[in-house]
Amino acid sequence: MSVNILMPALSPTMEKGNLAKWLKKEGDKVKPGDVIAEIETDKATMEYESIDEGTLAKILVPEGTQDVPVNQLIAVLAEEGEDVKAAAAAAGKGAVPPAPAKAASPVASPAAASPPPTQQPAPQTRADQRPPPPLAGAPAAPRSDSHGANRIFSSPLARRLAKDAGIDLGRIQGSGPHGRVIARDVEAAKSGKGLVAQAATPAPVAPAAPVQAPSDDKIRALFEPDSYEVVPHDNMRKIIARRLVEAKQTIPHFYLTLDCNIGKLLAAREEINAAAPKDKDGKPAYKISVNDFVIKALALALQRVPDANVTWTEGAMLKHKHSDIGVAVSIPGGLITPVVRHAEAKSLSIISNEMKDFAARARARKLKPEEYQGGSSAVSNLGMYGIKDFAAVINPPHATILAVGAGEERAVVKNGKIEAAWLMSVTLSTDHRAVDGALGAQLLDAFKALVENPLMMVV
Repeated sequence: MSVNILMPALSPTMEKGNLAKWLKKEGDKVKPGDVIAEIETDKATMEYESIDEGTLAKILVPEGTQDVPVNQLIAVLAEEGEDVKAAAAAAGKGAVPPAPAKAASPVASPAAASPPPTQQPAPQTRADQRPPPPLAGAPAAPRSDSHGANRIFSSPLARRLAKDAGIDLGRIQGSGPHGRVIARDVEAAKSGKGLVAQAATPAPVAPAAPVQAPSDDKIRALFEPDSYEVVPHDNMRKIIARRLVEAKQTIPHFYLTLDCNIGKLLAAREEINAAAPKDKDGKPAYKISVNDFVIKALALALQRVPDANVTWTEGAMLKHKHSDIGVAVSIPGGLITPVVRHAEAKSLSIISNEMKDFAARARARKLKPEEYQGGSSAVSNLGMYGIKDFAAVINPPHATILAVGAGEERAVVKNGKIEAAWLMSVTLSTDHRAVDGALGAQLLDAFKALVENPLMMVV
């Protein structure tokens, strides 16, 4: 039987992608693990790996095609022993069944958009129905469907053993690559181990009433017909807009602002950079920025105030062990938030070099999903643009985000005298369900203590 190759979902909320390039052509042999195509999303360009073995019989979506819906049929693979020409002809005549409608996906992390709050719950899927295979570098789904509703990813030997034993493959938990069912899984299932319980049908949930925005026609009617240019939204801008609306509608934001004296921090930064070792070309091994200090200080502050290092869910609070700090990076058409993992344990030089690498690959859209998903808090710094202070919108699933303004020399009163000092304003946005005012104030106070005494970051 032919294997349907579908447009994969790179992130939980991806709806469309661009088929950038085919790396295999019709008639080429393909084996599991072979990269067959490159897929572009709003965030990155990812490689698409094959999970099945066979011959690429028919390419139905040519490279360069944009806005291909998730789960749309893009190619057909003829399995070993199958007539390649017949499989190609069947695909060309539309004999291959159409791709199923996209089901609702789990919530994504920072820069990958979350589904809108009014989205309908996903329909119940049978045990033998699975989403398309994952991409290289993307989190692998435990089970997948490669050609319609009746196929489970499994080895030929596993299929034969399951048939002989009278066991439904859909109830076997696969332990092979990408959740593929292999022979040892069938053997375990014979003794009653590794079987997947049948899921209960969830109770229907009434959707919330959607907020109605003015239609495009109503907005355009306010302006002269030839007084503007229509620039269609790309996928990134659509997702950013949807996430911002969701965040402001579903998260009760609470804001706290204070000023930090960064005089000692600037002096320490200058000393550290001056002492950086250089290579034979005279290039320093690192160049610490103020933002690197901010990332480190927020990470340590979350460790000192662990009750603020949390994520809200309706059933429980997720209390994180590590400080994984997302950092907003501006890229053409929008922004993305790569995550510095375990930032509390990393040196300033490691954080600095990691952020430089993230920023370069983010602008080239080469970040992997696991590099920008998740995290426990985030930093958004607009100081380089001269912005004094602002309030940032929380990135679900975070409970906090720190907005950092420009460091500037200001007049302050000290011991009854007016003096000059370098101050930096920061604003902490909190999810009031998880981090209330007093707890947010403790977190901000811990951050201020670290920023104003940077030597405490290396103790």
